[in-house]
Amino acid sequence: MDNQKPAGPKGLPIIGSLREFSGKDRLHHLKAWKETYGDIVYFKIINRDAYLLTNPDDVYRVLVKDAKKVHKSPLLKRGLTRVLGNGLLLSEDDFHKRQRRLTQPAFHMQRIANYADTIVDHGEQLVQSWNNDEAIDMHESMMSVTMQIIAKVLFDADVSKDASELGQAVTVGIDIVMDRITRLINIPEWIPTPTNRRGTAAFNLLDKTIEEIINTRRQTMEDKGDLLSMLLLSVDDDGERMTDEQVRDEAMTLFLAGHETTSNALTWAFYLLSQHPDILRQLQEEIDTVLGKRRATLDDLKHLTYTEMVIKESMRIFPPAWITTRIVIEPMEFETFTAEVGNILVMSPYLTHQDPALWENPDDFDPMRFTPEAEKDRHKFAYFPFGGGPRVCIGNHFAMMEAQLLLATILQHYTADLAPNAVIVPQPLVTLRAQYGVPMILRQRQLEMA
Repeated sequence: MDNQKPAGPKGLPIIGSLREFSGKDRLHHLKAWKETYGDIVYFKIINRDAYLLTNPDDVYRVLVKDAKKVHKSPLLKRGLTRVLGNGLLLSEDDFHKRQRRLTQPAFHMQRIANYADTIVDHGEQLVQSWNNDEAIDMHESMMSVTMQIIAKVLFDADVSKDASELGQAVTVGIDIVMDRITRLINIPEWIPTPTNRRGTAAFNLLDKTIEEIINTRRQTMEDKGDLLSMLLLSVDDDGERMTDEQVRDEAMTLFLAGHETTSNALTWAFYLLSQHPDILRQLQEEIDTVLGKRRATLDDLKHLTYTEMVIKESMRIFPPAWITTRIVIEPMEFETFTAEVGNILVMSPYLTHQDPALWENPDDFDPMRFTPEAEKDRHKFAYFPFGGGPRVCIGNHFAMMEAQLLLATILQHYTADLAPNAVIVPQPLVTLRAQYGVPMILRQRQLEMA
């Protein structure tokens, strides 16, 4: 094949298109690239050839068909290794398969069904702490509740007292990670710059929290049937247990990933519902019909179908995991070019989810896109908020269950109006957050729980 490069931005000498790809306006630039150059965009990041792929067939090839020919991007690893170590998100090949095999049972459907009551418990505790006409940052509230839930269901740990401080540490950590991913040259961590000091304090707090949880369990080695017990008690084919470092890396990865994406998905859902009162009313009607005054249960999920559709449509417009990158380790043949070893492949649910060739009126918030009939007729990788293939998000079913139950529980009690003069700007960090938060005013509903 004549490996002629697809069209794309010229970029600058040496750094290529690094500033556009990694700067604050990266969403604008990536959208403009797609609109200008099409489904495949060639660009350079420093000394590497890179390709932005937004066609579902190409996404499928990278994430599923030829998944063995790629690894996670070194840019991602450069930013995240300090906090996640060699956990599931960053590990590769046989080690990744082993760790995923040991971790997977915690997320089997039968297992996560046992988590439903815990999710509803925390949702009810949240709304009981709210007051009518109270002003809140919805992102902070969703971050706090999902963090408490993941700590409880995976580690049987209570972090409610520390949730606010931990949430701030996560926010600082994400800023530091993005800074390290996008800088041409990183300042060594041991140099006490203001940024490094903030990052060190944030990462140390997260480390301390996870290590205390692990150490407390190690003292008894009690098998509580949760993820932490699986990690501590698991034995590989050679009769070896995980090292302390391996347990720490997996626990940290699942603690952070297990609440960050769900909190963002719920935050964006509340924002979109505040802008579409007709959809909010239809959602409330379903919740009132299914639940009435009683608390939600696992069995209600199959009847909360519109609730699920709202969450899926929210993640179409604002996918929390908005971008995924890979580095080629074995040449890959695409229809019009060959990706060589060392090339970077970039896929963005944010772009694919809003492609007018795949979605009619993609800017509209329309949960009816996710009826069973509509989903059946659509390319599987026109929508991939959890990735796909062997590295699909291990907690995707848990995340959807959690989002459904929390959204239904909260909307039984409250709706939320966007605060006057609120400025909502998507901020593409490691996840897609709202740059200035989502300030909202709580409105207590008349339907009271029995």
